[in-house]
Amino acid sequence: MKLLFSYGTLQDTPVQIETFGRELEGCKDYLLGYCLQMVAIDNEEVVQLSGKTHHPIAVKSNNKDDQISGVVFKISAQELSHSDEYEVDAYQRVLGQMKSGKKAWVYVSAN
Repeated sequence: MKLLFSYGTLQDTPVQIETFGRELEGCKDYLLGYCLQMVAIDNEEVVQLSGKTHHPIAVKSNNKDDQISGVVFKISAQELSHSDEYEVDAYQRVLGQMKSGKKAWVYVSAN
């Protein structure tokens, strides 16, 4: 199993069902060393699915005390590839450090 941290639309049940074919279960956690900004989404399929034209995006911070609240989900390798397809080009997947001590995949700013 893989760990995936979500601070945005991947926490929404309709997005999970469309992306993964099921509702995910997870645990609250925090991504360390990042802060949130908003990014405009120009992929019409993603906008229709999420219902939002702007999504939060994690940006690497120079402040080690910055953290982002979200949920860590256990997913399969195949489901992780489905989440790659859902995310737009503004995001890249990296291994992030969680407050709990876990490391989880997370989508952050590609810039």
